[in-house]
Amino acid sequence: MLDTTLNIFRAVGEETRLRIAVLLFRGELTVTELTQILAQSQPRVSRHLKILADAGLVERFREGAWVFYRIANDQSNDAGIQTIRASLSALAQSSDRLLARDRERFAQSRQARAAIAAEYFDQNANSWDQVRRLHLPDSDIEAQMLSILGIKDADGILSHDKIELFVDLGTGTGRILEIFSDIYEQGVGYDSSREMLSVARANLDANNIANAQVRYGDIFALPASPSSADLVCVHQVLHFLTEPGKAVCEAARILKPGGRLLISDFAPHDLEFLRDQHAHRRLGFGDDEVRDWCRRAGLDFISTKTLSPITKKNSDQLTVKIWLCALPINSGSFNSEQTQNSSKTFAKHSH
Repeated sequence: MLDTTLNIFRAVGEETRLRIAVLLFRGELTVTELTQILAQSQPRVSRHLKILADAGLVERFREGAWVFYRIANDQSNDAGIQTIRASLSALAQSSDRLLARDRERFAQSRQARAAIAAEYFDQNANSWDQVRRLHLPDSDIEAQMLSILGIKDADGILSHDKIELFVDLGTGTGRILEIFSDIYEQGVGYDSSREMLSVARANLDANNIANAQVRYGDIFALPASPSSADLVCVHQVLHFLTEPGKAVCEAARILKPGGRLLISDFAPHDLEFLRDQHAHRRLGFGDDEVRDWCRRAGLDFISTKTLSPITKKNSDQLTVKIWLCALPINSGSFNSEQTQNSSKTFAKHSH
């Protein structure tokens, strides 16, 4: 433990690396963004990042051709490490001229990212709004998702400690990470669209949500450890998938024993235009089908909620369903052999 702390002290004991650490304490950045903020060459910045990463202070993750960096999520109780993190927090608010300039350029970088995300959102907003008008307001659905978990009381106060890790599959704009942000210590959203990840990052930045991050990931092969998540959410995603049962199986793989899976999607309907105009693969799901997915994935089916549209005067209305499942506490890890067997079964029975 002492060697680890000494390595971190040595890593930040240089001006540029300290500036980088302070910037990454504020949020994740690419090498390109760091070079623009620091006005230094890419090779030099990369060399400093490698030293910080080797010391365990910074972590990196790749999304296609891009590599993101952020301060490592270290839960260590080591006094030295905690002192360094506290120092970085203080320096992030420092009035020092150089750090203040870095902070200003960091904000400009965030604004540029938000502008790109906003442009993409504007280009796609009309199609999303068309679907939203067919069901209850999103805020009502989100409130019911939180309610079925029983995490908050009637006054919206947490009824027990925050969960450690929340995972949102197909995170899209990051909306679920945002509304659930006060119930988890750490949140991770996965999506296979890099454009949507840009939107999500901009939204999390705008709402000052520092305990969540988004990652590129295949919903059928998540870059997440088995038995790591306390709660997994799949909100309005499964109807786009050819094999939604396989996604449920993969969600079960990353759940801790006793962890829960929250699914929100449409009840069965016959609005064929959603296939033609909005790439919906499936026209909703019934309770029996979802129960069968859960059973095959080793999950217990706990409860369901049906959210009917306010009015049925227009036949083009969608009913939203919320399902809650859990991995039994005595189940142990959902191991790779189980995953392979379940995936084969889902492939055999898929439509």
